[in-house]
Amino acid sequence: MLQQLRIYKIEQGKYDEFLQHWLTGVYPARQAFGWDIQAWTVRETGELVWLLSLDCTLEEWQQQERIYYDSPERKSLNPDPGSYVVTKEERWIEALSPESP
Repeated sequence: MLQQLRIYKIEQGKYDEFLQHWLTGVYPARQAFGWDIQAWTVRETGELVWLLSLDCTLEEWQQQERIYYDSPERKSLNPDPGSYVVTKEERWIEALSPESP
């Protein structure tokens, strides 16, 4: 299972508007394409922190990203929630436990 932590800083004054569009557009569209999503809000800094997961290889992940972004579901989001994002960080992460090497 691949997991990517994403941290989005949202344009000042647009946080609630962004969240509305992200929750009603991106979130269900991603799920419809098989992605697992967990998300947290950091209101005081205007950030969305979310974990995107998919049981696949890196090559399949990249292919699924292209399919998602090229889909009518994603292209029809208006306004595009991405237009609210000022900065974003994406980090590959792995689960850690005492049993992990």
